Amino acid sequence: MPDKAPNILFVMADQMAAPALPVYGHPVVKAPRIARLAEQGVVFDAAYCNSPICAPSRFSMLSGQLPSAIGAYDNAAEFPASVPTFAHHLRLAGYRTVLAGKMHFVGPDQLHGFEERLTTDIYPADFGWTPDWEHPEEHQDYFHTMLSVVEAGPCERSLQIDFDDDVAFQAERRIYDLARDDDDRPFFLLASFTHPHDPYTIGRQYWERYDPAEIDLPRVPAIPPSEQDPHSRRIARIIGMTRYDLTEERIRNARRAYYGAISYVDDKLGCLLDALAATRRAEDTIVFFAADHGDMLGERGLWYKMSFFEWAARVPLIVHAPGRFAPGRVARNVSLLDLLPTFRDLAGDLAGDLAGGAAPAPTEPLEGRSLLPLLEGREDGWPDRVLGEYLGEGAAGPLVMVRQERHKYVVGEDQPPQLFDLESDSLELDNLAGRAGHGETEREFAAQVAERWDFAALRRRVVLDQRRRRLAFAALGQGRHTPWDFQPAADATKQYARNLGVVLGDLERRARLPYSDEPPPDGKAG
Repeated sequence: MPDKAPNILFVMADQMAAPALPVYGHPVVKAPRIARLAEQGVVFDAAYCNSPICAPSRFSMLSGQLPSAIGAYDNAAEFPASVPTFAHHLRLAGYRTVLAGKMHFVGPDQLHGFEERLTTDIYPADFGWTPDWEHPEEHQDYFHTMLSVVEAGPCERSLQIDFDDDVAFQAERRIYDLARDDDDRPFFLLASFTHPHDPYTIGRQYWERYDPAEIDLPRVPAIPPSEQDPHSRRIARIIGMTRYDLTEERIRNARRAYYGAISYVDDKLGCLLDALAATRRAEDTIVFFAADHGDMLGERGLWYKMSFFEWAARVPLIVHAPGRFAPGRVARNVSLLDLLPTFRDLAGDLAGDLAGGAAPAPTEPLEGRSLLPLLEGREDGWPDRVLGEYLGEGAAGPLVMVRQERHKYVVGEDQPPQLFDLESDSLELDNLAGRAGHGETEREFAAQVAERWDFAALRRRVVLDQRRRRLAFAALGQGRHTPWDFQPAADATKQYARNLGVVLGDLERRARLPYSDEPPPDGKAG
């Protein structure tokens, strides 16, 4: 492996289910740049989010901690500024850290260790989306509704397209800027897109990439409420599953728009990869591609996320660095918690360059483990276990998952155990909990859960935090309101050729890529 710390480009999609990608076997979706990245990279076949909802998944990924350890309960939970993220660790290791796009930070800190942030976010930074477990039957106006499915189709513009076009532009331009400035630190650039997150609508050019006749229906049709588990019934209720007639045409339209949105993200990824190549940074940049969680997309009659079924909890994870890691696939269970220790390992121990020559004392142990051994083909000793928590909207109490080796175990405060053997039952149709011949396996999982979680105590913590946030949100809405939302700023005095105190010809020559450090010698051409 090269000695120099590599640049890192992390491209993140929102709500992109691993089973919906061709690199994981989907026969319809068109994503050639992701496919090429996978052919030349390392593909993780069993990568999971640690909470199947946006903000908790991202906060746990950034910190290497489970949501309950940092209070990341739901989409309006504050991410404390005191929690170290991989951006903090990378800055200590000498990296220039840049963020473009969605991270769903909640609270006054909208950087969380990033040195630069190029765009604002797409969702609120306040406590307005706080769930209420004390009144779980009440529908909040920020909850998902089935209108996204009913109204699915093509569009000319959308909120999401406006946002992601800006994310792609800013991230691509920053790749060029990083190649032109005189800061010789390695860079970490996180470009985070909001597609293919619902609503299920996409630009017409992407909609028309798909023939309506080729759009597949869910492999598992809707399950009658009487046969659903309690959590699935609650999710179906809060999104208004029975409010509209879900015809096959509507389901196909939603899936077609979602597939088109994946193709849109694929094109944006391609633009960033092309910029790396154009700036001659491709060979010394490791590219990560992942998502925060998936989307049920009509499987089992469910939509959106908020579930530990495979379509909602399993995410794509691809690492591309052909000069460092041999292309291949990894079958072991991994999660987004593993990214922080991986980035830290890739950066190397450069923190000794800090004043005094000593790095700060370590914080609490990380939940995740570095993926470096798996990337290098060393799988011995890997624990092959992933933990997950769901503490957000649609739940009435804690819901947890343990994915270990071939089995997945899901249980909650009011959720009977579910035990699936994913090797023999990839569609999760056969619940083995309570079945003869599986008692020992179930007892082992139940013991792990009991050792790890106190559901009653965790529920009390969540409810108290919800009360605090609802009170704070109501109070802050009175009188003058000071938003926490990030406001991207541009310093016009440092743009183009304005007030830079350099010779114009030198500036213009340096801004051209590729450029020469020295002008050509004087004299006429022969």
